[in-house]
Amino acid sequence: MYHFIGGRGVSAARFLASRSTVLVEAVRGRKSRNDPVAKSKEGRIKVPPPVDPVEMVVLNERYTEYQLILRALRLEFKEELLRNMYEQEMGSQAEKRARMEMEEHRALMAWNDQENLRTLQARISRVQKEEEEAQQRKIELALQREEEQQEFIKQREKEILQLQEEAKNFITLQNLDQRIEEALDSPKNYNFAVDKEGRVVKRTVLQ
Repeated sequence: MYHFIGGRGVSAARFLASRSTVLVEAVRGRKSRNDPVAKSKEGRIKVPPPVDPVEMVVLNERYTEYQLILRALRLEFKEELLRNMYEQEMGSQAEKRARMEMEEHRALMAWNDQENLRTLQARISRVQKEEEEAQQRKIELALQREEEQQEFIKQREKEILQLQEEAKNFITLQNLDQRIEEALDSPKNYNFAVDKEGRVVKRTVLQ
C-alpha cells in the first residue's frame, strides 16, 4: 500500500489507478420496445400543453426572422471566406498583373510624350516653312510688280519718244507752206494694186 502527500501524490495515484483498472461511466439504461409500461404510468393519458395562438404567431415570425438572419450571416461568412481564399491564392498574381499594368501604362505615357513632342516639332517646322514660303511669295510678287511697273514706264517712255519723233513731221501753221511745196515737188502715187503677200503688182501712171 502506497501513501502520497500533497496534490502530486493524488495525481500519481490516479495515474496508476487508470493504468491498473478500467473505469466505466455509469449510464442509465433505456427501455426496449417490448418492456411493459411502468405501474406508476398505467392509465395515464398524455395531454399536450395548451398553445396560445397569439404567442404561436409571434414565435413563427421570430423564427422566420431568425432563419433569415442566420442565412444572411452564413452567406456573408461564406463570401468572406471565399474572398480571403481567393485573395490568398490570387494575391500574388493580381499584384504581378497590377505591376505589369503600371509598367505598361508608364511605357505608353512615355511613348505618348515622345509622339506629342515629335508632332509639336513637326508642326513648328511646318508653320515656319509656310511662313517662309509666304514671305518668299510676297517678295516675288513685289519684285514682279516692280518689274511690271518698270516695263510699263519704259513702254510709256518709248511711246513718248516715238510721238516726239513723229511730231517733227506734223503739219503745223509754221511749216504749212513748206509742206505744200514739198508735196507739189514730189508727188506720190497711191493708185496701185498689191498681191496676197503685200507686194505692189500694178501701179497707174500719174497724169
